[in-house]
Amino acid sequence: MTTTRTTRTGALLLVLAALALSLLPTATATAAEAPKVTVSQKEAGKGGEITVSGAGWKPGALLMLLICGQSTPEKGVIGGTNSCANTDGRAATADAEGKFSKKMPVAEPPTPCPCVVHVAVVTGGGQDAVDVAFTVAGHPTAPLPTQTGGGRLAVLASVRLEGSSGVLVRFGAPARRNVVFTVGNLGSGPVKDPVFQVGTSHGVFAPQYEERQWRGTVEPGRKALVELPVELSAGAYGDYRVTVKYGDKVLVEQPWGVGRPWGVVVFWVLLAVVVPAALFRIGMAVVDRVRPGTGARHRTRPPRTTSGRTTPPVAAGDPAGAADTTVLPWFTPDSAPSENRPTTKGHS
Repeated sequence: MTTTRTTRTGALLLVLAALALSLLPTATATAAEAPKVTVSQKEAGKGGEITVSGAGWKPGALLMLLICGQSTPEKGVIGGTNSCANTDGRAATADAEGKFSKKMPVAEPPTPCPCVVHVAVVTGGGQDAVDVAFTVAGHPTAPLPTQTGGGRLAVLASVRLEGSSGVLVRFGAPARRNVVFTVGNLGSGPVKDPVFQVGTSHGVFAPQYEERQWRGTVEPGRKALVELPVELSAGAYGDYRVTVKYGDKVLVEQPWGVGRPWGVVVFWVLLAVVVPAALFRIGMAVVDRVRPGTGARHRTRPPRTTSGRTTPPVAAGDPAGAADTTVLPWFTPDSAPSENRPTTKGHS
């Protein structure tokens, strides 16, 4: 009887332990789904410095820290990143426990306060974003702009890239396209002049977004054709991906293959061949100018003999030498034989 009770007690303990282990990851995941951000000061002036800390983020996530105007923690960043001091932003990476701490300068956003410290995931952690109320001392304050509520955009048709970049792309010019897609307003209110974020990524790198505003109004239950320009950097080639976001939601992901700029390769190959050849020709011409004993005027005639004597070689093209073709016997040295000398009658 005692053995049976012991067995039942042990089985009950094993079940409770298994249940606790199964609940532990759930609790950890729940804590990780609620990222938090704190700032060292709630108010500071331009030129100051604050420390932004966070916890509960996905380990290894790359975060972007900005000070934004026209924003509240409840409504978020209303004007998008156009309302933020982007040039003074900072980047931080969550550690293995999902925590981070980063110092950043206090800068005035391009729009008036109310302001927030905006922390958003760039890559590696979904679409999480947290806003903390912050006051930039001395910065103007204005009421929040009136928002058109109830609008919600969604992509209804296939996405395509239109246009061509021309021949100059083969020589390193930036490749350009237009990303075209159809959106529909699934909300209860109109969406006027929506601002999209268009980014391009290559390989494992995160997209670099730029804001593009589409002019027009999408009424509830209606659809509209949206066309946004996208451009790569000069000399870019390979497999790229175009991403379009509206707010925190990704609407479009479209691959884009860009060919290698072979014109640049051919140019450098020709440059590597032509320049050395030209330098060689110039060098040879200089050597021919400087080196003595070259040219037609330095060529010599074969020596000639007169009466068994060898005359010195005469340079070609020398008029004096050309005229002196006969050696007169009476101008020979005294060491010449006497029979070659002229005689005068009347002398012994």
